[in-house]
Amino acid sequence: MVSTYNEWDPLEEVIVGSAKNYVSHDRELSFDVFFHENLFRSDWAYPRLQQATGKPIDQRAWQIASRYTEELAEDVEQLAQTISSFGVRVHRPIELPADPEPIAGFGWQAPPIPALNLRDNTLIVGSEIIETPPAIRSRYLETRLLAKLYAEFFEEGATWTTMPRPVLTDMSFDLSYARDTETSLGGPTEVIEEPHAGPYDVGVEMILDGAQALRLGRDIIVNVANENHRKGYEWLRRHLEPKHRVHMVYRMSDNHIDSMILALRPGVFLARHDGIRDLMPERFKNWKYIVPPPPDAASFPCYDDGDLVLTSPYIDLNVLSLSPDHVLVNQDCIGLIRTLEGEGFGVTPVQHRHRRLFGGGFHCFTLDTVRRGGLVDYTE
Repeated sequence: MVSTYNEWDPLEEVIVGSAKNYVSHDRELSFDVFFHENLFRSDWAYPRLQQATGKPIDQRAWQIASRYTEELAEDVEQLAQTISSFGVRVHRPIELPADPEPIAGFGWQAPPIPALNLRDNTLIVGSEIIETPPAIRSRYLETRLLAKLYAEFFEEGATWTTMPRPVLTDMSFDLSYARDTETSLGGPTEVIEEPHAGPYDVGVEMILDGAQALRLGRDIIVNVANENHRKGYEWLRRHLEPKHRVHMVYRMSDNHIDSMILALRPGVFLARHDGIRDLMPERFKNWKYIVPPPPDAASFPCYDDGDLVLTSPYIDLNVLSLSPDHVLVNQDCIGLIRTLEGEGFGVTPVQHRHRRLFGGGFHCFTLDTVRRGGLVDYTE
């Protein structure tokens, strides 16, 4: 039965995503808003991306080179095999078919992508599966590729909840974070185009990814960077309290928290930089913060102007804990591996070449459903 309260208890069951038929990115407003901060080349934002909202789907597609998609699929399958080799039961989503029909909402259409970054659209707290309100239109039906598994878990006793689904018109999005970074990044950042009003608008909506939440037993920390997130945080707080304490941190990142900070065991965080301590709730500032050396540029493939880079070089902090003493880490991230080994962790290196093109690491690609252990207050 589904049961997982934190990021480190011994892993017994997990869902590993699918990369099958991930062939392009849909360049439209919701995609641009979500990835705005990370549309960079080197240290300089680049204005070469042509805005495409309102154009037909086939004209909006940013094609991904086939060798990258093939190598991604190889790496994901290797990840699943590696996790299974530790005796963990591995579940898989339904594979996205080739050339799927577009999905649609009121006033928009989008091509679906596979259920790869599973952590984004689902948050599991204890025995409850919570489907979160998606931020990107092409991912609106992504959890339907997981619905068969969720139905099985429900029959086994899990609670299955869906947060309110957004309409995702242009006017649904709070653009304040993107607007702020347009002036603060210091480079020729591409401006987010103006949203268009329509008959289905309901105002700024609840939008929140599961990867914005850090589960620490009774405490759950949620990163909030805009009004969409604040509404989602407020729903989670009302829904989960008083059994859980739900804390808000403000603008630790543009959205996801799991390449900024992850908990490796009680009292120990893996963090991008020590300044993250100052953003955390008071009760967690006295935990140990392990800060690895900055990413080595040589550990990433070289891409050209036909390749859309979606994440920062810190994506490799996105590790997966198999237990409080053992983690899976990208084999190319030598500095991180040595740091964790120096702190007494067992490390299994796993290949993941194109993490910057597909927006996720090992924590993103997996959704733990069973970890041995119960609900604990780690601040007592």
